[in-house]
Amino acid sequence: MPLKTYGVLIARAVDTRREGATDTPHYQIHLRDETGTNYRASVNVLSQERPSELLYLVDDDFTHPVTARLTGLTPGWTKLPAGPGGPNLDFIRGNLFDPAKLRTLPPEVSGPDNDLADLLDHYVRRAVAAPEARLHVFGERWGPETGVRDKVFGFLPGNGVHDVHMNQGNSARFRKDDGVWQDGGLLIHFPGENRWVAIFLAFQSQAWHTDDVTGHALTDTDGSRPKPGTEPVRVLTALVNPRGPAPEAERVTLLNASPDTRDLTGWSLVDRAGNNTPVPPGELAAGAILPVPLAGGAQLPNNGGEITLLDAKGLKVHGVSYTAAQAGQEGWTITF
Repeated sequence: MPLKTYGVLIARAVDTRREGATDTPHYQIHLRDETGTNYRASVNVLSQERPSELLYLVDDDFTHPVTARLTGLTPGWTKLPAGPGGPNLDFIRGNLFDPAKLRTLPPEVSGPDNDLADLLDHYVRRAVAAPEARLHVFGERWGPETGVRDKVFGFLPGNGVHDVHMNQGNSARFRKDDGVWQDGGLLIHFPGENRWVAIFLAFQSQAWHTDDVTGHALTDTDGSRPKPGTEPVRVLTALVNPRGPAPEAERVTLLNASPDTRDLTGWSLVDRAGNNTPVPPGELAAGAILPVPLAGGAQLPNNGGEITLLDAKGLKVHGVSYTAAQAGQEGWTITF
């Protein structure tokens, strides 16, 4: 069963609290929206299962079409419908980052700049000091808890967001929380700098190949996180906005970066909505490229999108994203 109430909280950060040595320490953020409603974002910094250190990735100049999809949302809490239609996060299907770049940090150790709480503090404290900055906290809502004060910051009523991490591919203990297009995350917008900072968290026990409907870990394949530089075939370029009238001749080019010939029979390209274009069957030599015309299948919208390459088993091999600004240059090919 997926999360009961998935969505995004858009609010200003006004305070933070670090939890010391506990069984389930969290980094706590006090937020307040435009109406004066208070919230607490409870961010995991330690897993209840071994290995206990969380995986993290910070992109301090985050560029992705999801930021445009957040434009126009009302400040405060917004419940997001299931599926890829809105700004929902999905660490596997959304091509938000390269999972191979995730790293681990301990939750809390003595000394500066050496644990996960320090890392979160670095960015969230900057947002606290910048009145125009807004946090976008993706996860599951709790509350409002009528008559109950928040246990960390004391505001009334208790109210907030948790599960600010990957929410699919869980081990058996947390399998009930699995779902697609419902991953948590923290995006911070600094309007004065025209910049977004993205922080993504996952547990080492989670799988990186999951069922497209349930989000459960696939049992017939290795769900290990990919290692750096191991994608044998990858999306190299995309012609998103060709010159000329619609329908446009959109095209994606693949590269076999491996030293071996690869058989692409049964492979496909998929867009965010799940539309599918088969890759021409046959072998692709080492170092060779393959242009794939997109006709009547996967679509590359000019307002930004995602492109995912799947193998013959339907498993993700590589994925990229592009923004409206990149697509706005008619006739130009986007490189990844």
